[in-house]
Amino acid sequence: MNIARQALAALALGMAAFAGFQSCSDDDSVEASVGISPKKIIFGNKAETKELVINTNIEMTLTPADEWCTVELTSQQNSNLNGGSIIARYAVTVQDNADADDRTTTIAVAGKGFSDVVTVTQTKADAISIDPATLACPQAGTTASVAVTANGEVTCESTATWIRVQSLADGVATVAVSANYTTVERSGSVVFSCGNASATLAVTQEAYNSSDVPTDGLGNTPAEVVASLGLGWNLGNQFDAHNGTVSSETSWGNGAVTAATFEAVRAAGFKTVRIPITWLGHVGDAPDYTIDSAWLDRIAEVVGMAEAAGLNVIINIHHDGADSKYWLNIKQAATDEAVNATVTAQLTAMWTQIANRFADKGSFLLFESVNEIHDGGWGWGSNRNDGGKQYAVLNGWNQAFVDAVRATGGNNLSRHLCVPGYCTNPDLTLNHFELPTDVVAHRLLVAVHYYDPYEYTLNCVYSQWGHTAASGTKAGYGDEAYMRDVFGKLKAKFVDAGIPVYLGEVGCVHRATTTDEAFRKYYLEYLCKAAADYQLSPVYWDNGSAGAGKECSGLFNHATGAWLNNAEEVVAVMTRGFYTTSADYTLQTVYDSAPQP
Repeated sequence: MNIARQALAALALGMAAFAGFQSCSDDDSVEASVGISPKKIIFGNKAETKELVINTNIEMTLTPADEWCTVELTSQQNSNLNGGSIIARYAVTVQDNADADDRTTTIAVAGKGFSDVVTVTQTKADAISIDPATLACPQAGTTASVAVTANGEVTCESTATWIRVQSLADGVATVAVSANYTTVERSGSVVFSCGNASATLAVTQEAYNSSDVPTDGLGNTPAEVVASLGLGWNLGNQFDAHNGTVSSETSWGNGAVTAATFEAVRAAGFKTVRIPITWLGHVGDAPDYTIDSAWLDRIAEVVGMAEAAGLNVIINIHHDGADSKYWLNIKQAATDEAVNATVTAQLTAMWTQIANRFADKGSFLLFESVNEIHDGGWGWGSNRNDGGKQYAVLNGWNQAFVDAVRATGGNNLSRHLCVPGYCTNPDLTLNHFELPTDVVAHRLLVAVHYYDPYEYTLNCVYSQWGHTAASGTKAGYGDEAYMRDVFGKLKAKFVDAGIPVYLGEVGCVHRATTTDEAFRKYYLEYLCKAAADYQLSPVYWDNGSAGAGKECSGLFNHATGAWLNNAEEVVAVMTRGFYTTSADYTLQTVYDSAPQP
């Protein structure tokens, strides 16, 4: 008897198209009492199950109207409420909706003297299509319209930075493809999505023919490039100046630069001006990283002043990477790939904007990716024991810089670009720097800085330099032989391989006494002559300071172009050292004329 009852219970639970149960009473005189919850069930377009609950005191039958919707009794229990009613629970299940429209059905609920329906609605299937589905683009780039048909909200995502959806409205997507300045065909895609449905636009683009690259400009060989750059001068502590996270032209004490400044610099014998630029506080948020137009306009104005004076110009991204304090943070980027990806994206976005702004400028203008990048240890930090991670990150940033500039086309395709090694340290550059790949030949320069020995040149701890210096007045390294060794290695590694090198910062601070100033002039003359002999272009660091001692390296008043201190004498020995080609003027004769203490 128990076995028979169990079989009947199992049969009741297993019914799908027809589901019912035994009520507490078969008395025809009992008034039906039925509660249905919910009366309307709404499903998404995927297969899904939801619960239907019926509280009743009569025998009930549930019948779905369509095959895509089924009902199954999952449980029932007696209730002392409502005169001994039963609470029955049902699983209502729908199949995937492949239709392009919503669909609705009913579940009939019937019993003695009672009938009702439960409405079941299922949303339409996600659907999307595009026309065309492929896009073959010329090397020069293009803009194309893509028809998008969907039955819901559409989103899209590009898989490549050179493919951008400019707009998506009224069933039409406008897709822009940048010019391809790589020498290989490239491919990417845009994925359009509507709910769970997607359609992919496959994009291919022709390669660039590198034989079309112009060959004019500063030259193709290191000798030609150095001859073009000549002796250079830094507009230091000007546009690189900043208070915390906001840069400002005059925040470190220099007056606003004028055209007279550049005219004076050119008249003094300099051929190139390096304009360090800190962009902190003038860049918007991700993903566009829009540069403030007023700041960029002022930079363009000053570049125009230097151009009018007949100077070559180098501009860069400067203190944004100072000591890994700000967004250009190599310490974090080397340990967190997500940080590195973000930094690279910002670097790419910023150089794209800078390059586009100056795309019509001639070969006199050079771009330098970054300045003295390090983790706060000035070359003696974690870079020494992290397995080369920081060096690899900087090499990657330099490559992103080159790619971004070249991708803007115009004169930027043949423009000379400058890339530094770690901390611009000559030794670290010699051992860990990798020259980026480029779509054009002979257009990359390696940047290093030379301040050795810095205790003498920058910090003024020592008063004299070189082989004639008095005992106790000079550093324990960095004399003439040391300088020749460093310059010789740079020449052998890069210059002899056809890669120009420039000393983006050199200098020596002003001294208060005649004797100490004589050694300063000797240091600078020897450096400039050595640089000329080893085919390196030196760029003097002028921070506008008229004082004497630590960090006081001014030659010109930045607002007027007037000489500071004995700067005319200092520039005279530098130009003599770099430009003199007479056979009786050699590095040895400079050495032999060293001052006496």
